[in-house]
Amino acid sequence: MSHPKTILVTGATGYVGGRLVPRLLEAGCRVRCLVRDPARLEGRAWLPQVEAVPGDVLRAESLAAAMRGVDVAYYLVHSMGGGGDFPEQDLLAARNFAGAAKDAGVQRIIYLGGLGDPQADLSPHLRSRQETGAALREAGVPVTEFRAAVIVGSGSVSFEMIRYLTEHLPMMVCPRWVFTRVQPIAIRNVLDYMVAALDCPESTGRVLEIGGRDVLTYAGMIRGYARARGLRRRLISVPVLTPRLSSYWVHLITPIPAVIARPLIKGLGNEVILRDDSAHRLFPSVELLDYDSAVRLALQKIETRGVETAWTDALTSSQGASVPVVLLNSEGMIIERRQASVAAEASSVFRSFSRLGGDRGWLYLNWTWQLRGMLDRLCGGVGMRRGRRDPEELRVGDALDFWRVEAVEPGRLLRLRAEMRVPGRAWLEFRSSAQADGTSSLTQTAYFEPKGLSGLLYWYLLYPIHRVIFSGMIRKLAELAVREKTST
Repeated sequence: MSHPKTILVTGATGYVGGRLVPRLLEAGCRVRCLVRDPARLEGRAWLPQVEAVPGDVLRAESLAAAMRGVDVAYYLVHSMGGGGDFPEQDLLAARNFAGAAKDAGVQRIIYLGGLGDPQADLSPHLRSRQETGAALREAGVPVTEFRAAVIVGSGSVSFEMIRYLTEHLPMMVCPRWVFTRVQPIAIRNVLDYMVAALDCPESTGRVLEIGGRDVLTYAGMIRGYARARGLRRRLISVPVLTPRLSSYWVHLITPIPAVIARPLIKGLGNEVILRDDSAHRLFPSVELLDYDSAVRLALQKIETRGVETAWTDALTSSQGASVPVVLLNSEGMIIERRQASVAAEASSVFRSFSRLGGDRGWLYLNWTWQLRGMLDRLCGGVGMRRGRRDPEELRVGDALDFWRVEAVEPGRLLRLRAEMRVPGRAWLEFRSSAQADGTSSLTQTAYFEPKGLSGLLYWYLLYPIHRVIFSGMIRKLAELAVREKTST
């Protein structure tokens, strides 16, 4: 199989891009990843096999180095959730990227957009996805644009919305959009198409609609998930329930914040089914999965801890388009540090704090963490339902309840950055280190950079409960590390 010499992948820290990279490597490609912060790729098993180049599609001047020597570039970036101006950001980013590709002599751009009849009254989100494809074509570089509807896979935002709604609600009051026809596609089939395009010159310069074997409604997808899980669910249709109200409901029931749910739900008001089967004819080797099979595979990945990427990996799932803040011990930073001596190896101490969150909770007064998450959701924040990607492993960029993993040094350090709504910026850091007497030192540090008077009031009003929680947590972590040492 012949492949271009160098492939550039944008969006490698996102859901699709993070899964595309290993598929390209398996196919024998040389892969370069364009990322705003290369540190966010740490922890990926494939990182040593790729070249990570810093760059931002919103800054045209930062793209030249990444494009140098590239034959084919995958464009998997969009700004949904990054603010109300996401269509304008998408167009600017696409034009910057296409212009840089043209200047560098890139032969082709492969793009994943949104399915939908362009003549219909599409939602702003779907319209933006298609306009982005058009913007990529403006510079004259040939574009292969795949258009997909709902992507079904472990960790995808659409699948997680279905999963949480179905698991938690035995009876659902459903708006009209739940009964709109849609043609979902398994994530593995999306990747099949995107990799196969490299060896299909006939796909160059084409807009190709891709979908799975089944045409369903969103209600049918909910029922299909319920069947796979052995659940009985009743759906009741109501004539009016606006996308805004629906997004707030999704916000309360699922881990998906309203700012991301709303454009998705508006898109579900459009019928998104294939009108052209050119992709199926161009790529006959792609064996399309039916919806039930895609759900079973997704559930199997979750049960076996095989989730490669999740929608929460993208920074825009919580922080808009902002670049991660690096922790600095600067003037005005409030620091609360606790230390404990632990009769266990440093690796056991690290395991104790690297497994916090998700189903295991936070060891001490866990109900207060849950309450804080509920209040955060009510205020429009991310809350606690995001859980964690893997119950044992953490990597930089992972969502961890209402935190984001900012740094991981196996056996030594874990630093979390707060993504709940707070009047300032906050971090929680854990360190383990071996001592000369055979014990280990556990250091737990809370950092808070208050914003104005409200930030100071927030810290000092809540400090009494924080003091109780953090003192109990370090004690429980030390006990857990000793128990693990004993059990091994």
